[in-house]
Amino acid sequence: MTTATRIVLASRPKGDATLDDFRTESAQVPAPEDGELALRTIWLSLDPYMRGRMNAGPSYAAATEIGEVMTGEVVAEVTESRDARFVAGDIVLARIGWTTHGVAKGKEVRKLDPNLAPVSTALGVLGMPGHTAWVGLNEILNMQRGETLVVGAASGAVGSVAGQLAKRAGLKTVGIAGGAEKCAYAVEHLGYDVCLDHRDPELAQELEALTPQGVDCYFENVGGKVLQAVLPRMNEHGRIAICGMVAWYSASGLQDPPILPPVWRTILTKRLRVQGFLVFDHADKLQPFLDEVGPLVGGGDIHYRESVADGLEAAPQAFLDMLKGGNFGKQLVRVGADV
Repeated sequence: MTTATRIVLASRPKGDATLDDFRTESAQVPAPEDGELALRTIWLSLDPYMRGRMNAGPSYAAATEIGEVMTGEVVAEVTESRDARFVAGDIVLARIGWTTHGVAKGKEVRKLDPNLAPVSTALGVLGMPGHTAWVGLNEILNMQRGETLVVGAASGAVGSVAGQLAKRAGLKTVGIAGGAEKCAYAVEHLGYDVCLDHRDPELAQELEALTPQGVDCYFENVGGKVLQAVLPRMNEHGRIAICGMVAWYSASGLQDPPILPPVWRTILTKRLRVQGFLVFDHADKLQPFLDEVGPLVGGGDIHYRESVADGLEAAPQAFLDMLKGGNFGKQLVRVGADV
């Protein structure tokens, strides 16, 4: 058997997560059985949704149990195959979590083409975040040429793809990001028409000045002060796609939340369509997304950026930093060497 290094949930956070909530340990990985693959992790994806999995209680997915490997998607090399569709050396996308090695069922992984783009992109611009952006724009917001779109966390893994695709579709794009550097990147590299700093105390006034015709679509990744600034700018019959709310993933982010009655009244009086969505419900749209965006990434027409932490042991700190906006683009952990 192979010995794996893995990171498990040591305790449930009380407010902000800390390093004490994680534990690094070694474990024996059994040999694959029929229909299974033995995997060696190359890249681990870190995503905001993982913070919610650290909490107990009902949600759209099961919570990570104490002592259980932290959930997560990886790009991995097949080291042994008991599934005729795969051979040793294949590169696949799998959900084995924060671990250096694991076993997965062949029917639950997706083979990657290293010639299409760097395989790390399968966790970012050509993976779940990119797919999420595509679904949010096309299936939830039903974006239309000439409309005004606001995207929270505009320089992040989802927001960076959403802004570029919307701009290509002929929308006016307004990004909101954390800090001057990220805002400059959003405009200069991602093509946003303008990007505002969510830390600016005059955010609401700045947004009002930049959207004299109002906002038709809002891609919600943040909540908090960003939502408070955008909601009054929504046009009648506007649409809001709720993808995430990172500002409210811990207790410290719940200070001064929007008061519900005014929010509810705005939704009513402006006849807004507000829809939460999970990309896992749109698996049938994965291939259309890849067909459209894959060639754009391969041809250099879609820009992407990755923040990389080295070594599995670096994952907890990188994760905590990401939740506070410390990443720039898609947050990855380089766990093993590329083939």
